[in-house]
Amino acid sequence: MTDFKVIGQASDGLEAVQKAEELRPDLILLDIGLPKLNGMDVARRLLKVIPETRILFLSQESSLDLVGEALSLGLTGYVHKPRIHSDLLPALEAVLGGKQFFSSNLEGWESRASMPAPGPQPHEILFYSDDVVLLDSLTRFIATALRAGNPAIVIATKSHLDCLHQALKAEGLDVDGASQQGTYIALDEAHSFSAIMVDGLPVPARFFATIGGLIEAATKAASAEHPRVSFCGEGIGLLWADGKTDAAIRLEQLCNDLAKKHEIDMLCAYPSSSSDGKEDQDSFKRVCEEHSAVHSR
Repeated sequence: MTDFKVIGQASDGLEAVQKAEELRPDLILLDIGLPKLNGMDVARRLLKVIPETRILFLSQESSLDLVGEALSLGLTGYVHKPRIHSDLLPALEAVLGGKQFFSSNLEGWESRASMPAPGPQPHEILFYSDDVVLLDSLTRFIATALRAGNPAIVIATKSHLDCLHQALKAEGLDVDGASQQGTYIALDEAHSFSAIMVDGLPVPARFFATIGGLIEAATKAASAEHPRVSFCGEGIGLLWADGKTDAAIRLEQLCNDLAKKHEIDMLCAYPSSSSDGKEDQDSFKRVCEEHSAVHSR
């Protein structure tokens, strides 16, 4: 039997992401029902940053929908908690050995394994501590897209757009050429939001006409064979920080609707909140629920 050593524990999803990135374990035993960030979203995040780490789900739930979602992520282990005493050790050994293990009472999971996984629709959120972190994250996100021949759209304040322009040029990217070609679109957040908001809330028809139109134009201008648009910015985060939670949540929901129609990757930047009040915690939870992964730097 394989020897196991526990090198870390976490009490919620956000802490699990942080510790896993620091410790980079061989295997993570992950409960789905975690506070702050659920296990599915933790797995999505970790599969990107530490793909070599194996993840074994542990859950009280036996729903085939959850099993199917685990399979769609590419995971190969799912232990049903009522069977933990008989299944945990065999599951650990199987997953570490590169094999599948699903508790035997999860009837029907085999049929889910043969189903095609849905296309990725990442919509991530970054809680940034300062402008240095914000600009570094947006620069890397945009640079990755442009180098791959994919278009990028950013919505930010005028001062941050100027800084991004210089940072991208410092990365060796022809930002001016990309702007002329239509594969790099930089929009001032105040002007952009004035075009889609009425009485402090976004109007769906205006949102899809404005943002959707830009995505379609950028897609046509891209050189990649199957382009994905990288769409990022701080505009929604600034609304949230200003206490306009309903407007921010509605915009995030519209972004999720947008992702059903277009091939896009999204990164939404939000300033970190220093308040611990219940209202802020509720706001934090609501906005996180609209995203596929949550980061904090």
